[in-house]
Amino acid sequence: MAGTMGLALLATACASSETKPSAGDGNGTSAECAAFTKYGKHDGKTVSIYSPIRDTEADLFEKAWKPFAECTGMKITYEGTGEFEAQIQVRADGGNPPDIAFFPQPGLLERFARAGKLKPASAEVKKLTDEGWSADWAKYATVDGTFYGAPLGASVKSFVWYSPKMFTEKGWAVPKTWDELMTLTNTIAGSGVKPWCAGIESGDATGWPATDWVEDILLRELGPEGYDDWVSHKTAFNDPKVVAAVDKVGAILKNEKFVNGGYGPVKSIASTAFQEGGVPITEGKCALHRQASFYANFWPEGTKVAQDGDVFAFYLPGNDPAKKPVLGAGEFVAAFTDRPEVQAVQAYLASAEFPNARMKLGTYVSARKGVDPANAQNPIDKLSIEMLQDPSTIFRFDGSDLMPAAVGAGTFWKGMTDWINGKDTKTILDYIEASWPKS
Repeated sequence: MAGTMGLALLATACASSETKPSAGDGNGTSAECAAFTKYGKHDGKTVSIYSPIRDTEADLFEKAWKPFAECTGMKITYEGTGEFEAQIQVRADGGNPPDIAFFPQPGLLERFARAGKLKPASAEVKKLTDEGWSADWAKYATVDGTFYGAPLGASVKSFVWYSPKMFTEKGWAVPKTWDELMTLTNTIAGSGVKPWCAGIESGDATGWPATDWVEDILLRELGPEGYDDWVSHKTAFNDPKVVAAVDKVGAILKNEKFVNGGYGPVKSIASTAFQEGGVPITEGKCALHRQASFYANFWPEGTKVAQDGDVFAFYLPGNDPAKKPVLGAGEFVAAFTDRPEVQAVQAYLASAEFPNARMKLGTYVSARKGVDPANAQNPIDKLSIEMLQDPSTIFRFDGSDLMPAAVGAGTFWKGMTDWINGKDTKTILDYIEASWPKS
């Protein structure tokens, strides 16, 4: 595959900044750029990307595609924001959309597609997507039969982070069932350490980590088909089964004896940034933090992520240890314009070359075929990729991301934040149910 050759040449390109062609120098046939010739030359062109990915992750994205940009002669401008869901609408309505957006919610992408704001993906991007991802992944960016963009990164959300050193010192074992998890939670609480720490503050997206909790529990309680019925609204938001799942989450997150280690009472969860949520584990102030694989990016500098390291993660168990459904998420690369240089960026990001290059720089996971787990820079990434590539894995995409944006990126986030702040389960679920679009 071209990606194999591209990796070797990309490594060469990164080895010496002195030999790299500069943007627009016309040296696109040089050895350093051979992997990128198929994307054409776009000297002096600029492609803008808008995304919810920011901070360290954003820096690594820009570093990963730098050789591509230099070899094709274009400039890629990137802006990451914690208010993506709200601001992408503002920009589109104001006539100032980016060329490309990384949509983390298929439901939000669908809204823009139906409004006629997005351009269909090129035949090349469709071909690369069909080659690289399962039909389930491809369908998430398909609206009314039209395909708009390839998947980008992926994450496994069904993880609980912990300190292997703390577990060894205390004699605690990694739980294999939900009952064992709750027994462990009580044991930890009895030891004088708050078992759980959490943070759901995320700017305009505050609340999403709490919705992940509910989705993971519903996937285990209802099974994949039942989960699908809930996501598609065949099962109402205030159905008794959903009430029971939220209350099961509440047995942890709304219990003052169990949270919020290192930060304060239950309500502190709503004001604790999700990036900081698990940090008290490294300080011995809490023991458990449910968060996705990408949380490996947010540990303090110098934290070793490994089975024998400072932190690691185990699978969030359900009732049946033989069944391990996986909740996950990802982004989709959709475009508001279809200029040749924009299509070239979409095609590069849809190739196997980009995720392999990005993975070599640090924490990153892709569900794409052709991605080599050996490129993963930490064992959580490697484990996540193996889980996503395993044909026996029962995978389901983040439910709130699939729902109509007004619910999934709106009332569900807000409702769970209000729930953490003291509102009861029935009131919250009735509120979310009433917000579901009627047509």
